[in-house]
Amino acid sequence: MGGSRVATHRDLPAGLTDRFFQNSGNSSFTEFVGSYAPELLPHRREVLATPIGDQVPHATTIVAATFQGGVIMAGDRRATSGNIISQRDVEKVFRTDDYSCMGIAGTASTGIEMARLYRVELEHYEKMEGRTLSVAGKANRLATMIRGNLAMAMQGLVVVPLFAAYDPDRDAGRIFSYDVAGGPYEREKFDAIGSGSIFARGALKKLYRDDFTADQLAMALIQALYDAADDDSATGGPDVSRKIWPIVGVIDADGFRRLSDEEVAGYVQRMLDARMIAPDGPIAPLS
Repeated sequence: MGGSRVATHRDLPAGLTDRFFQNSGNSSFTEFVGSYAPELLPHRREVLATPIGDQVPHATTIVAATFQGGVIMAGDRRATSGNIISQRDVEKVFRTDDYSCMGIAGTASTGIEMARLYRVELEHYEKMEGRTLSVAGKANRLATMIRGNLAMAMQGLVVVPLFAAYDPDRDAGRIFSYDVAGGPYEREKFDAIGSGSIFARGALKKLYRDDFTADQLAMALIQALYDAADDDSATGGPDVSRKIWPIVGVIDADGFRRLSDEEVAGYVQRMLDARMIAPDGPIAPLS
């Protein structure tokens, strides 16, 4: 949004441009841009003449779950266009500030753009107000951005994110999912979005335990993504030959940390070794 393009937009006099930027008085970055250069926002662009949703790459399965003192989000790496694999290593989990992240399902390009804009939105609020938004405030800000994309969603460019954050007031992780119109819904314990979500959520219903450590929960999420890839062609499993692994982000009192490829590869190898004996994965205890 910076650089000469914004500085000279609409050929405003230099003094007026300076006063506008210095005295916007608005803690919302998207509202600020919308009042100055609305065409730069994704949802203010011209509505497409015909839906093209099936012609652009789509991101798929994202899972998230809480543990004592935090939350973990993980996503597969496949993007599809119809029945074609358009990319094998797309990133779908994004750090949005020091204590939150979001994962995207739906139109990949629009989702990536939304994630980047949302990160700037949170940074802008913090600079303007001198404090961070509450977790509920962050969830509501994201809901507003999704709602603004509704016209494009009706053209097939749907983005449905999953949001996770550490709440210092509760010393706990929190998870929010959304509908296409931006309605935020807080989820207890775990949730999943995307085409493989029904299978991932089913796996977590059997595997999840309230007393999981972060290590145990990360393994459970890797298992859930593998189960989703096993039944959903749009969800990609770990690609051992190409060394393409799921993205896993952990958020706790120390902030957001993305697990390294080496760490995730260790989880994947443990899972694959166990599935050589039990191909359908671990069996949940009955008590």
